[in-house]
Amino acid sequence: MSWNPTQKPDCPHTSLDALIIPRARDLGGFEVRRALPSPKRQMVGPFIFFDQMGPAEFITDGGIDVRPHPHIGLGTVTYLYQGEFEHRDSVGTHQMIYPGEVNWMVAGRGVTHSERTSDETRATRHKLFGIQTWIALPEDKEDMAPEFEHHKEAALPVIAEAGVEAKLILGSAYGETSPVTMQSETFYLDVVLKPGAHFPLPDNHEDRGLYITQGSVEVAGDVFEEGRMMVFRPGDNISVRAGARGARLMALGGETMNEGRLIWWNFVSSSRDKIEDAKEAWKEADWENGPFKLPAGDNAEHIPISPELERMMPKKKV
Repeated sequence: MSWNPTQKPDCPHTSLDALIIPRARDLGGFEVRRALPSPKRQMVGPFIFFDQMGPAEFITDGGIDVRPHPHIGLGTVTYLYQGEFEHRDSVGTHQMIYPGEVNWMVAGRGVTHSERTSDETRATRHKLFGIQTWIALPEDKEDMAPEFEHHKEAALPVIAEAGVEAKLILGSAYGETSPVTMQSETFYLDVVLKPGAHFPLPDNHEDRGLYITQGSVEVAGDVFEEGRMMVFRPGDNISVRAGARGARLMALGGETMNEGRLIWWNFVSSSRDKIEDAKEAWKEADWENGPFKLPAGDNAEHIPISPELERMMPKKKV
């Protein structure tokens, strides 16, 4: 254990570099809250995309159908509080993911995947609540071969003390290291706080943020409710205190990526040419000879590039 649970949340207000209010996005009948990228911050450490899914409830035959789509230059991680996803990808993976488990897919030079609610779950009333994030790969890893890892909940380190339970999903923090293979310095934690409990952020990472999924926290006398992301200035000792209902947080960050990144649709890259090449390859749909393949067992359809998307330019780092 390398934190002091009695540490007070006495960081100066100037330690807050950005307060991000997520924007609602409709993914075809299912709404998410998107915190990253935002006009205030494109990235927190290597994290370049952050979506809260749900909480949502589906009646019989309802569910999520994210058809096969491509990625380059990033790693994706799905982390659920409630519900499940059935994942298939062009690496050959067919994997269910349940609450507390980690699906870590590295796209590298190119991968295709789908995420759907399974037929078994669709047959019952069910709920979905979780977080999906993208992590930008370092420039020298952008063209690596795609990879996939799955880790059960029991494999993740848990740090528990004085009203705090923190599960380490990715990277290193508080002397513990997640089993997930990372390409850059990272930390990502699922933190549950009892009412009034104090939680100090790791002090060995340059870029640090918190996203509140449930409850509220107090920082330097200011109260922040669920559905808010706070990004803090480097170097300051940061501690938060849970409100009267307790809190659940996602703590995230790592080394600041100083190289610029471009984002277009599902592609992340330091090179505009690589994004253009990936765009053209997906439009050509040459699944046999092109760089993208469709997942086995889910290759009857895919998400096309719409005319509206075609007209959009890659977003630069803000």
